[in-house]
Amino acid sequence: MAARLAGSRGAVAGLAVLGLLFLLAFAGPYLTPWDYTAPDYANLRQPPSAAHWFGTNGLGQDVFAQTVRGLQKSLAIGLLVAVLSTGLASLVGACAGYFGGWTDRVLTFLVDLLLIFPAFLVLAVLSPRLRGSGWIAFVLLLAVFNWMITARVVRSMTRSLREREFVAAARYMGVGPFRIIWRHVLPNVSSFLIIDATVTVGGAVMSEAALSYFGFGVRPPDVSLGTLLAAGAGDAPVFPWLFYFAAGLLVLFVLAVNLVGDGLRDALDPTAAAGRRPRRTRPRRTRSTDTPSRRSTP
Repeated sequence: MAARLAGSRGAVAGLAVLGLLFLLAFAGPYLTPWDYTAPDYANLRQPPSAAHWFGTNGLGQDVFAQTVRGLQKSLAIGLLVAVLSTGLASLVGACAGYFGGWTDRVLTFLVDLLLIFPAFLVLAVLSPRLRGSGWIAFVLLLAVFNWMITARVVRSMTRSLREREFVAAARYMGVGPFRIIWRHVLPNVSSFLIIDATVTVGGAVMSEAALSYFGFGVRPPDVSLGTLLAAGAGDAPVFPWLFYFAAGLLVLFVLAVNLVGDGLRDALDPTAAAGRRPRRTRPRRTRSTDTPSRRSTP
């Protein structure tokens, strides 16, 4: 798998960009003497300079310090949402597909019920009521509405896996159902779960940015990429550094996640890469060494 992943230029580029973004997010605060909440009243809305690499905002706060802090918060939210939602989806989908019967009907009804609700509207309504709970409650809300589609796919895959010979042999040997799910079912759907978790990170960061942009996500004095975009959107034509640094990092992160997801899909599922059209190459012309001899005329 590692060799196939390393052979994908897009995946390697995406991993390199993700590594640099994580390095910037968690090492960036140590590169500047400014705290993301500390104001510099002598430099209000100043463009990028040697003192303030990304400029300052209307309160004199260092935009670089705020951007790396916002990137750090958005990455942490995206990773936690991906882990929680993928874990919940794998548990619910595997149990519904393996047990069947009333367990399948109840869990499928729960999944369909949550799919009916407009997730963005529910999050917008519930987020203001959890202001005192911190950003962890916001992560839990995002995770609750990000697992249903994955659970349905895992259920379908589990229904086919439970009829396989190795699952039937384990069942006849008296192995418990949850041990079978843990040891035999989930490893066989792990490739899909890894790809789904990778894509979920990008989707969760985008959802957090959208909700924070409308004031439903991370609360001041803390910042995220969404809050920075919301604060700098109105001033972007006049003070572009307040908006475009955060927007560029957000776009770069989502693009890198998509490249890594495509590379993981090809590495974990060789049939996906085999189904692509092979690259057409021109046939090389070879010069013939046999030259026809001229017929001598009398």
